[in-house]
Amino acid sequence: MTEITDTTEVPEPGGSSDGKKPRRGSRRGKRGPLGRLALFYRQIVAELRKVVWPSRNQLSTYTTVVIIFVIVVIAFVFVLDYGLSEVMKHVFG
Repeated sequence: MTEITDTTEVPEPGGSSDGKKPRRGSRRGKRGPLGRLALFYRQIVAELRKVVWPSRNQLSTYTTVVIIFVIVVIAFVFVLDYGLSEVMKHVFG
């Protein structure tokens, strides 16, 4: 039966569970800077392969929606700022 522990270490395959300390270090720890950089690059490429890219039609639709939303928010802030500045002119004249 497998024990649940608070550690994130993965047990070595074929390792014994006789209470001995797990082996320190791993192959990943022995790589040099270029090896780690290559591993990082391979992981990035693997993650980008999982991405579901939008079609050209979806991309143009999403871009249009974002631009319209930004214009609406800019207009709202402009009207609010202009209104409050006019109120301040009348109050403090």
